[in-house]
Amino acid sequence: MRTTRIYVDLELSVGQQLLLPTAPSAHLLRVLRLRPGAALTLFNGRGGEYAASLGSADKTGARVSVDAHAAVERESALQLTLLQGVARGARMDFIVQKATELGVQRIVPLVCEFSVVRLAATELQRRTSHWRAVAIAACEQCGRNRLPRLEPSGDFAAACSGAGGAGGAGELRVMLLPQAPDTLAALTAGLRSATLLIGPEGGLSNPEQLLAQRSGFRACRLGPRILRAETAPLAALAILQAMAGDLA
Repeated sequence: MRTTRIYVDLELSVGQQLLLPTAPSAHLLRVLRLRPGAALTLFNGRGGEYAASLGSADKTGARVSVDAHAAVERESALQLTLLQGVARGARMDFIVQKATELGVQRIVPLVCEFSVVRLAATELQRRTSHWRAVAIAACEQCGRNRLPRLEPSGDFAAACSGAGGAGGAGELRVMLLPQAPDTLAALTAGLRSATLLIGPEGGLSNPEQLLAQRSGFRACRLGPRILRAETAPLAALAILQAMAGDLA
């Protein structure tokens, strides 16, 4: 039976008796209805994971015993950044979830010229916190012990110019365009890091395409069909991981 994995943003050490925060306590006790003695795996995003067991539980929360540390990591050797035009509602949640499962280390939501979603500063902050929770849940499910960096949505030009992978040996900046002459698979030889730029539902505008090209992004396509905003990044990430990362 699979052991329940829980992320806790706390220092962890072997032999520790720990009172879990409110959210993970509620998940273990009210959602999963685990009993004392249940096996758990804890991780805090700072390296490795900890075997633990559920101890006593009361209205203050769940207490766990931290039993052993395993220095195991499940990160891809390919350093991946996703610059993603913000998609509507559950579509963006889906993208963040699946990009986390596919091993992306950094996610930058972007408000683009053709974005359907327009967020005020306070709503953007709330939405960013929500996307981080989505990424945490994805890490708990897929076995990652390190969280992807989820950055606040910023200026399109600044995000492009500050992206990793400036075109040196083993580095790639790429944006998906259905009409591009090159395919993504043709650009992956010898990769060590890649930054993937994906537009929102309406795609990237011509000025955005030109700006990205000036920042070193190469245009490419995935195939003869136009993919939806939530499908394109996942297909591209899977190709990159299969060609140069950790997917067989």
